[in-house]
Amino acid sequence: MTEISKGNSWDLARISAATRVVAVIGDPVLHSLSPRLHNAAFAQMGLDWVSVGFEVKRGRAKSALDASRSLGLVGLSVTMPHKSDVANLVDSLTEEASKLNAVNCVVFCDDGAIGANTDGAGFIRSIRRGAQFDPEGKRCMVVGSGGAARAITLALANASAREVVVVARSGPSAERCAEIAGGIGWVGTPQSATDMDLVVNATPVGMSGGPVETATPLVQAEILHEGQLVVDVVYEPRTTPWLAAATARGAKTLGGIGMLVHQAELAITLWSGIEPPVSPMWEAVSQL
Repeated sequence: MTEISKGNSWDLARISAATRVVAVIGDPVLHSLSPRLHNAAFAQMGLDWVSVGFEVKRGRAKSALDASRSLGLVGLSVTMPHKSDVANLVDSLTEEASKLNAVNCVVFCDDGAIGANTDGAGFIRSIRRGAQFDPEGKRCMVVGSGGAARAITLALANASAREVVVVARSGPSAERCAEIAGGIGWVGTPQSATDMDLVVNATPVGMSGGPVETATPLVQAEILHEGQLVVDVVYEPRTTPWLAAATARGAKTLGGIGMLVHQAELAITLWSGIEPPVSPMWEAVSQL
């Protein structure tokens, strides 16, 4: 058998002792599409690299980081629940990662382990590519106050949004998230969504197989309407019930797969110094 799995464009025959390794760490991690995205890009780029997933339990981020250094990994993709822990463990942080106190990408180099965060920039690329939406001068709402919400809030502020309204179940957490946007950030109510140009669900509500798959969204789709862009960062299912309901209300909608692809694109650029081709990455996830 030479093929790792159906649909992948790389095979066992090309892996050798010289093959460089990147990994995604998280818990859970078996569902992650990141290795598939990375490997599709590596094959197209002609890099003798491979991406794999490692399940790392909560509280074991330091052990994973130390092992990655010892084994000479090129870099790491970091997912839940390790983003904040890794931010406190790396040797240095990019400006975005420092502001967010969250890392989703680690680069190992001569200067040590550098922590970056490509989630927010990946989100902006996804809405520009997938919906032809430019946040500049727009009224934007972010639903949630966790790591993804904070990254998107900062990215929208950096993209010159007119305002960034944060809505979350925890008032203090929403305030801390809104503060990331500086003077244009404030805490709203779910009803504030009616006045927004962009409404983003940055929570896992609606995710397949998760404990919140059937949870009630904080912002009800019934108040969304034509003329708005409604985005869900959840990518499994590709169309969540909330997005489907927003579409029925006349809103333009976009799922989370684009953010996933573009944050991976940016991570590969940081690891390799080369911008990867995005088309094979899209093809890799479109086959699923």
